Amino acid sequence: MDAIKIYFEIGFAHIVNWTALDHILFIVALSLRYQFSDWKKLLVLITAFTIGHTTTLTLVVFNVLHLSKAWIEFLIPVTIAVTAVSNFFVKKFTFKAKFPLIYFFALIFGLIHGLGFSNDLKSLIGNGDGVVVKLLSANLGIEAGQICFVFCILIITAIATNIFKVNRREYLLFVSSGIFALAIEMAAERIPW
Repeated sequence: MDAIKIYFEIGFAHIVNWTALDHILFIVALSLRYQFSDWKKLLVLITAFTIGHTTTLTLVVFNVLHLSKAWIEFLIPVTIAVTAVSNFFVKKFTFKAKFPLIYFFALIFGLIHGLGFSNDLKSLIGNGDGVVVKLLSANLGIEAGQICFVFCILIITAIATNIFKVNRREYLLFVSSGIFALAIEMAAERIPW
């Protein structure tokens, strides 16, 4: 029971932590286009990201996958930049597609983000008993942390667009542009060659 709590907290702290700025920026870029009324779509989106994240965490922890940390750290801000740019193409805020392209971005980019945390988590989990429970607990913590951030983003978006009457598209473009700029700066600092 202690392992569940400990690894849940490790996963949660991985997300709810200002040193995890790249993860936070990605979650913000994914969530910006949505409002509280879109909560089901947003939950599917964040879950798609978690599935990708969980997949690569699992593959690394069980020694199935090994990739260069330098390339992973470079690709993470690239995923943030691509997600921010995808927001530039949102013109209407009626999301009717059953599986919009952003869901696939979230899933694929989740694979890359999972690689970023995998080596650290692998060293914490080790190879002993309870690896599956520890891994599952860490992933549940990650999901809980992401949902907390999404909730905060929804509140900020609601305040900006409903109370301060900021145009929703202008808000999306402004914040996405800032995220894009930060992501490009991060990528430039992390070029692996």
